[in-house]
Amino acid sequence: MSYKEEVHGDVYVLAIKGKLMGGSETAEIHDRVKELVQVGVKRIVLDLGGVKWMNSSGLGALMSSMTTIRNADGDLKLSSVAEKVESLLIITQLLKIFKTYGTIDEAVKSFHES
Repeated sequence: MSYKEEVHGDVYVLAIKGKLMGGSETAEIHDRVKELVQVGVKRIVLDLGGVKWMNSSGLGALMSSMTTIRNADGDLKLSSVAEKVESLLIITQLLKIFKTYGTIDEAVKSFHES
């Protein structure tokens, strides 16, 4: 697993590539979100277009990241979710918690809509 970071105005984007299957990679994502929140970032998009699969540890990292940023009065959104990952979010009913968008641009734009 690897990730690339981009800043779109006041929205921070983490583009993740690989599998989120537990271990250090899932902790790395949540740790990075915590670091961003500590420096005042309130809007984060996790681009999951490069994530082909995740297990419960990956879901846990997403949930932990969401909790961290919401506790800081921010929000986290998902973009480019692959079909298999979306199926997992549907089965676990986490699509009720996460807002998902087809592209990074749509997710970023959604932060600025009323």
